Amino acid sequence: MPTYLVTGGAGFIGANLVHRLLSRDDARVVALDLLTYAGNLDNLASVRDDTRFCFVHGDLADRPLLDRLLLQHRPDVVFNLAAETHVDRSIDGPRAFVRTNFVGTFELLDAARAYWAGLQGMARADFRLLHVSTDEVFGSLGPDGLFSEATAYAPNSPYAATKAGADHLARAFFHTYGLPTLTTNCSNNFGPYQFPEKLVPLVLLNALEGKPLPVYGDGNNVRDWLYVLDHCDALVAVAERGRPGQTYNVGARNERTTLQMVETVCALLDELRPGPTPHRDLIRFVTDRPGHDRRYAIDPTRIENDLGWKPAVSFEEGMRRTLRWYLENRAWCERITQGVYRRERLGLGEKA
Repeated sequence: MPTYLVTGGAGFIGANLVHRLLSRDDARVVALDLLTYAGNLDNLASVRDDTRFCFVHGDLADRPLLDRLLLQHRPDVVFNLAAETHVDRSIDGPRAFVRTNFVGTFELLDAARAYWAGLQGMARADFRLLHVSTDEVFGSLGPDGLFSEATAYAPNSPYAATKAGADHLARAFFHTYGLPTLTTNCSNNFGPYQFPEKLVPLVLLNALEGKPLPVYGDGNNVRDWLYVLDHCDALVAVAERGRPGQTYNVGARNERTTLQMVETVCALLDELRPGPTPHRDLIRFVTDRPGHDRRYAIDPTRIENDLGWKPAVSFEEGMRRTLRWYLENRAWCERITQGVYRRERLGLGEKA
């Protein structure tokens, strides 16, 4: 029975990955999370009593903790999802992003290198460390073209810069030390357990309360959208079948403008929870984010051809599942934001 270590396991993508792994009968999962504002044990409540699951409260940058964790649980695969992820927060306070995304990833890689060096036989040959990153490291696209694995890095936000640095560390540990690392760069995720500072849950919750729906700039910034459980399946495919030292772009070929995304949420809400007027009447255009990249779009050809992965859930079905989950879990939304984030505007650079 393989053992998986998931850093950031109480966060959005991490928690979904924990659930996905434990849905298999042959898996043990250890989740490490510092439980900052976006990591929450409520995300793992349904697996808390599973004897194959262990939660560890701790910091990715705590090297002694990482050493103990690896030696105690002896994982076969490490998924590194621990990260500060919200671009707006990185504009207001970049220091935490440097510490977790860059320094924390270094500590994990170095601890994994020492652990891997002590393994023997098949345990050493089969060990993998999958570093999970973002398409934001590539910067901004024009109206045409796609990000491929050969695209040059050009990060434009503090968040993207720290993730780019971490990607380079993962590459360096493979080429210098032989540590069997893999890296994925994914497009924007949506789905259950996403902290309500992100676009889809923010728009949904504001709309339910009749609050304005903020759209940055002219609303025509484009992102490539990926349902989170499809992303989790891609991560498992890369960990199991990917080639060490390789990078894989993960996307679903679902380009939408910000305004289109907001209007999609509004249309679904009009169907599922109709109000006195169409929810799109709440849309308000606000001052754009500083340095806002215009367009991202992923070319997932490598993971499709080499590993046989393709998304199983259409954009429309994924959005419908997502909104239903939030509508059925309003108590979760209230608990996770209580006293921490009240859906105020972030990303104006006023705290940096």
